[in-house]
Order: sequence, then structure tokens, then C-alpha cells
Amino acid sequence: FKKLPLSIRVLLEAAIRKCDGFYTKEEDVQNILDWQQQQNTAEVPFPPARVLLQDFTGIPAMVDLAAMRDAVAKHGVDPGLISPMCPTDLIVDHSLQIDFSKCAIQNAPNPGGGDVQNQSQAHPRSTPPRPLPRGGSQCGSQRSSCSKSGCSDPPTSPGHPPASVQQIENTPLLCPFHLQPVSEPETALKNQEMELIRNKERLQFFKWCSKAFKNVNVIPPDVGAVHQVNLEYLSRVVQVNDEFIYPDSVVGTDSHTTMINGLGILGWGVGGIESEAVMLGQPVSLTLPRVVGCKLVGSVNPLTTSIDIVLGITKHLRQAGIAGKFVEFFGPGVSQLSTPDRTTIANMCPEYNATVSFFPVDHVTLKHFKKTNFTQEKLELLESYMKAVKLFRSYEDPSEDPHYSEVIEINLSSIMPHVSGPKRPQDRVAVNSMKEDFRRCLDEKVGFKGFHISKEKQGTQVPFLHCGQEYQLAHGSVVIAAVISCTNNCNPSVMLTAGLLAKKAVEAGLVVKPYIRTSLAPGSGMVTHYLNTSGVLPYLSQLGFEVIGYGCATCVGNTAPLPDAVVDAIKHGDLVACGVLSGNRHFEGRLCDCVRANYLASPPLVVAYAIAGTVDIDFEKEPLGVTSDGKEVYLRDVWPSREEVLQTEEDTVISSIFRDRTGRMEKGNSFWNNLDCPDCVVFPWDHKSTYIRSPSFFNKLSKDPQPPQSIENAHALLFLGDKVTTDHISPAGSIARVSAAAKYLLSKRLTPREFNSYGARRGNDAVMTRGTFASIKLQNRFIGKPSPKTLHIPSGQTLDVFEAAERYQRDGIPLIILAGKGYGSGNSRDWVAKGPYLLGVRAIIAESFEKLHKTQLVGMGIMPLQFLPGESADSLELCGKERFTITLPDDMSLRQQLTVKTSQGKTFCVTALFESESDLVFYRHGGLLRYVARTML
Repeated sequence: FKKLPLSIRVLLEAAIRKCDGFYTKEEDVQNILDWQQQQNTAEVPFPPARVLLQDFTGIPAMVDLAAMRDAVAKHGVDPGLISPMCPTDLIVDHSLQIDFSKCAIQNAPNPGGGDVQNQSQAHPRSTPPRPLPRGGSQCGSQRSSCSKSGCSDPPTSPGHPPASVQQIENTPLLCPFHLQPVSEPETALKNQEMELIRNKERLQFFKWCSKAFKNVNVIPPDVGAVHQVNLEYLSRVVQVNDEFIYPDSVVGTDSHTTMINGLGILGWGVGGIESEAVMLGQPVSLTLPRVVGCKLVGSVNPLTTSIDIVLGITKHLRQAGIAGKFVEFFGPGVSQLSTPDRTTIANMCPEYNATVSFFPVDHVTLKHFKKTNFTQEKLELLESYMKAVKLFRSYEDPSEDPHYSEVIEINLSSIMPHVSGPKRPQDRVAVNSMKEDFRRCLDEKVGFKGFHISKEKQGTQVPFLHCGQEYQLAHGSVVIAAVISCTNNCNPSVMLTAGLLAKKAVEAGLVVKPYIRTSLAPGSGMVTHYLNTSGVLPYLSQLGFEVIGYGCATCVGNTAPLPDAVVDAIKHGDLVACGVLSGNRHFEGRLCDCVRANYLASPPLVVAYAIAGTVDIDFEKEPLGVTSDGKEVYLRDVWPSREEVLQTEEDTVISSIFRDRTGRMEKGNSFWNNLDCPDCVVFPWDHKSTYIRSPSFFNKLSKDPQPPQSIENAHALLFLGDKVTTDHISPAGSIARVSAAAKYLLSKRLTPREFNSYGARRGNDAVMTRGTFASIKLQNRFIGKPSPKTLHIPSGQTLDVFEAAERYQRDGIPLIILAGKGYGSGNSRDWVAKGPYLLGVRAIIAESFEKLHKTQLVGMGIMPLQFLPGESADSLELCGKERFTITLPDDMSLRQQLTVKTSQGKTFCVTALFESESDLVFYRHGGLLRYVARTML
């Protein structure tokens, strides 16, 4: 046990605790314990501690449970018995649409001149902003006079911050000059209002679910995105339930559920059918995985930021070929990663195709939870339990290292900070090679990197006057420096590093030359909030990095014009002047037509290059600047330590976010709190609703299942090729106006503007069935071109797939689908199996299946049949227009070969992909849902 990877120990604990002889057997426990010999061969069950749903994937699951209550009630069974057996959290976060939009920089100083548009229709709680003169700013406080440029409030007026740092309310938008709350954007309020009105039926249904079902917790809209809420509020690490203490674990209906691995919680993304199965008490089935140990060694380069580390590790893992494997981190370098670093690396899991990226709990994890919603009692329980069951790691002790399938070693000291430029984002330059690379760019011919400056002119220096003082410009001189956080919001450490660097630089006596156009454009008010509360904002301002507003500025060329003297000097010397910014756009001439070299850099490096005044510098050997008394200061002297940054992040960002999130969770919003919902055990379906409808999965449900019948004289609904994805099978976007789903909604007297999307209507089986195979990119060989159509073989007519299936069902003709390799690949969606089932599809014959989708088909009672190795529809010379008969034996067995006969006289064999006894049980019952319903009868 002590040599098992810790992620495998979590699987083992769950198997022991849930061993019931049916879903989980003693043999499964032994296979997990014997992981080294059984990896990549044995199928094992995993019953997670909880399920995580977002609203698009959550609503069909909840609709199914509500319909199941109807079905058992008809048999005289108490419908209240139907509730999820596994605790389920549902976060409403996917329904916001952009119905209204407005310039994102409306709260910045007016770039276009003239008065700002009257916003008297803003939210009534907000103070209407006044029209501004050119270069002014919006603010709701009193106006008189102010030393700040573009502002007329006196520094001593009520609500105006003094020079010292003050604590401020955490609001979405802050006045750029006062750091006081300003009007909420009218567009955001309108979009939120539209979201709530448009989805009122769905929200009422969700609220009913939260009251009617046990083990269901619904997080209302406007609280946060599913993964952030999971990290910040729902995570437990250790679960306490029914007098058991056990490790927290989760499966979620999103591939980025893996973020939670960064907290030492095992979890990954599954499909909608799998999540329903777990909710109803069934474990997830997985092949016992190979576990790749990712050993982190070495020390992080002092100039390396968290983003550098995350991207560096992701690059290594992407090149390692670890698809479908568990990755578990170990080694002394892990302790240098903060909790946000770990969760960001785990979030990148789909980028390098691993199943999980697991960071076992250690002292860094405990330190993080002290700043969150964990009481001291919870922390003591967490630590003592995890140590007792050997799930706590001391990464510095190699004797604790488990055995792994293979080990990848990454030296953190090899991850160097980079900038991108001077013309394209893909041209990366290591900071320690910047001076050499820039001079090489001067030499090279004009192109993606070159400027072709002759050797004799590379030393040109041009003097000029600015504000009565003489300065000099040369090739590489920085004239624009912009700190922009729109692409750095996910990991606050880089912005805090910039702020702490500014603080140390000011305290050391360094300045930024006044002719350099400096600016700070936070991506949100939260960034300004934590820069202010951490005490670094005044130091950034002192170096010229003042908050200029919220929205796109320097990236899109909205920099104010450079001083005339600077422009003249650049032109006179034909200089390659430079801009440095932390945004995501920097093509030549974009920032300013006279600035030819532009570099993307992390926020702290933007500040550093601004202080240096040039990119033609080797930070290791040359000073960043010289103080007024002649003292040389190097970058290493003012660069904050990683420990200092992480401590500040924990103290000012993490704790603030968690307090805010907890308050919003407990408070909810007025719309949700005031929303009426039915107060009954069985949901009162509204037959006029186009959002919520009782599906037909339980129609004619008998107490005992009927034996599966052979499929006789079936037609092929579709004849598909390779790589048919879940997007082809069940589109998630907008509803095309000429689709079968659109015809249905029009018949319900809805206008196209009211169609919403397939995702929002997943609670209506009539829409989703019509949306099955409705992708305009579906390559159906019956049609010969991309189209959501198929051939109705008896009549020879080309019809919508739904209309053809409807005719077949009316005539009592069973259906199959022919496909090539990788059927069902892509993001998992429950309707990719439910839709074909409701279309009347009994079996799918393909060369190979995406494993997850194969499980979904079994869960809906559809047979996944695989051609024998080396065979395909083409090799068997099938045209697809034959009729197919598939004979089933009385007693099916695992991976049994079945015989298929065609109306043309051909006979071939296929393998029925039933991998476990539970697969066979579900198929005999017509799917998982009908099986669970019958267990209640």
C-alpha cells in the first residue's frame, strides 16, 4: 500500500468502503491493490464522493429524475424515494448570453473627445455619472478641485483616498482616479436581466429540485463559474458523512473538472449519462490507469513568474505522450508551487490529454485552506485523517515517494522567463538573451524579426528636451510601457509581483523617465481592489503606472500620442524604439506608428523595462538604474521573492475572494430569492412549456424487464465515416432557422429571437431529439456533402434526420447506424446517446468507439457493436441501403461476437462491447434509467 501512487490509494479506499458484491467486488479491491501488475488491463469501479453539474448538463439529469418520480408513482411507490444517492452540486453558470454590448472602455478617460454619452438610464442604485470634458473621468463623488490630472475633487473631500493606502469596497468597477465605486455598466445589468427572464422556467425548475430532492444543492446564477465555485466553496478534501471520514472526490460534467486535483482532490470530467449513473449510486468504470510520476526538482528562477511555470510544465507534459494516464506530482520542487499554480496546472490537463493531474495534500495545501472557509477544527481533522491513511505528502522526503509506471523529471530552474517579440507573439525570447537577441534583430534583414540597421548606425543616440530636461534615445529605448491584466486575471501573483517590484524600486530611489508613456489597465475592478488592499498601488502610480480605466487600450492602439520631442528624436535618428506591454497584441506599428519593436512581457518585466528605459540590457550584468546619489541598483535587488509574493497573494487575494464568494453564496440574489417554485413531491409539468418537458424514457415501464429482442430487418438511419464527434451528433449552439427543432418551436408560436440555444433547451426532449444529428457539418455518405439530412431509403427522399426517423418509427422499422473509427469522440454530452435512442436507433456498428461514448450508449440501452479487426463497411462492401438483421442469444456474455445478416445475402460478425456485468444488466433493462426505476418497484 505504501508504494501505491496516492491517486491510486484514493481509488482503493473508495472501493473498500463501497464494496457491495455487485457494483464493487472483492476482486476489484484486489486488482487496485495489485495496481503494478493490473494497470492498463483491469476494469475497476470508482464511486466518487460527489457529482458536479453545470446547468446545461444538469437540467436533463434533473428532468430524468423528475420523470422517474412520475413513473414509480404510477406503480403505487412513494415518489419521494427517488433522489440522488450521491451528493450533487448544480451550478447555474452557463446561460448568460451577450444580448447587449457597449464599448468596454466607457469608464476610461474619454478617448474620442466631446461629452460622454448620457447614461441616465443606468441602474437606479447607482449615481448617474456626469458628462466629462476631454480627458476627464467618471466618478460619483463630489467635484471641486483635485491635484490628480483629469479630476476635480479635492484630496480632502469626503470619500477621496489620501496618499496612504486605504481599504475599499470590492466592486465591479472603480473610478480610475478615486478608487471609489462607480455606476455598474448598463450592458451587464441588461444582459443579466435578460438571462433571468429568458431562463425563468429553468430556474423555477432548479429551485424546485433544490427543495424536492435530497442530496441536491443548487448554486443560483451570478455567484460564479462552476470550477471557481468548486475550488472556492464546495471542495472538502475530507468528507464526513454517516459516521465515515473519507477522501473528497468528484466527477463533473466538464473536462476542466480536473482543476480540483490541485487541492489534493481526485476528480475528472465525465458525460451526462455517467454523471446520472453516479447520482443514482453506480460507480464510474475505468481501466486501472498507468500513473506517470512528474518529479519536480530544482529551484524556480527568481525572475520566473507563475505563468512561466504553468506554461513550462504544460509544454513538457504535452511532449511526453501521456494521453489517458494519471499524472501525479512529487519531488522537492512541488513545495515551491502555490495552490493557484497547482490548480492552474491541473486545469491544463485537457491540453496534454491526461485524465488527472494530481497534487497530493501537503503543508502548502493546509496553509491555503487556513485562508478560506475551513475552521481550525476542520483543518485539524483534515490533517490527522490524511496522515493516518497515508494521503499526506512531505515532498522533501524521498522515502515517501511511491512507485510509478514511469517518471518524468522537470527541472524548475530550466524554466526561464520569456518575452515575445519584437513583432509576433510566437517569437519567444528568453529574458537572459534579450540584449543579444535585440542586437541580432538590428542586424537581420527586414522581416518577422529583423530591422536591417547598418552597423555604423546601431550606436546612434539622439538628444532631446522634455519638460526642460535633456534625455537621449537610442535603438531599443522604451517609449511605451503598459501593464494590462486582461490576460493575467486567472493568477493574481504576476500583478502582485509587479506591484511589489514597484514598491521596492521606489524605496530604492528608482524612477521611470517621464517621457515614457506608462499606464495600468486592470482587467477588472477586482485587480484594482487587491493591488490597493495589498498596499502596492501607490508605488505603481509613483512610477507612472496609474489606473487609466477598464478595457482595451494599449493593445488596440489606444495609447495617447507620444510627446512631439520623442517622435522627432525617433524619426531624426531612424531609431527602433520599443513598446513593452503585458497584453496580447503587439504587431509592428500597432501601439504607435513610430514604434517598430514591441514586446509582450509579464507585468513585472514591463515595470522593469520601463525603469531601465531600454530593452538593450542584460539584467544579470547591468544595473536597472542609478539612484540620485549614484548607487547602482540591479533587478535582483528589487525583484520580490516568490515567498513574499505568495504570502501577499494568500493574505490579500485568496482570503478576500473567499469572503466575497461565501457572502454571495449565503446571500444569493433577489431574483432567485423571490422566485416562486412548486411545493410538491411530483413536478407539475406545464405542457405548454418549451423548456421543461417530461421525457418518454419511462413510457410503458413494466415491473419486470422484457428479454432483449433480436434486431430484424433494420434500416441504416445514417452511413457515417471516421471521427464523428459529439458536436456532429448533438450540437450545442444556436438553433438554425430551417432545422427540425426550429419547425417545432415555430409551431409553439415562438419567434426565431426566442429560440435560445440547444444547450438552454436540454430539458425538452422534443427539441433535443430534433436536434440530434442536426449539425450542418455532418458528413453522411447517403448525402455526399455536409448536411443535417439523410436518405429515407424506402421512399428515396432526402429528409431531415428527425423526419426520416419519425417515418421509420411510424412504419415499425428498427434503425441502426453505420460508422467508421472514433465514433463519439469530443466533449461528452448526454444527448449524444439519448437523442439516437429516442430516434429509434437500436444499435451502432462502428470500427471503433470513444470509450466514454460507448458507455453512454450502453446506459441508454443501445448496443455498441464493433467490426472485427481489419474489417469495415467498405471492406465488407456495404452500401448502407441493405436491411440488417442482428440475432441476439438468450444469454448474452461479455464481448460476445454476434452475427449480422444483410438483405443482400452477406453475413459478418461484430463484437458487442459489453465490458462488465453491469453493462449487461443495464442493457437487459433497456438502459440505466429504467433499471434504477425498476429497483424501486
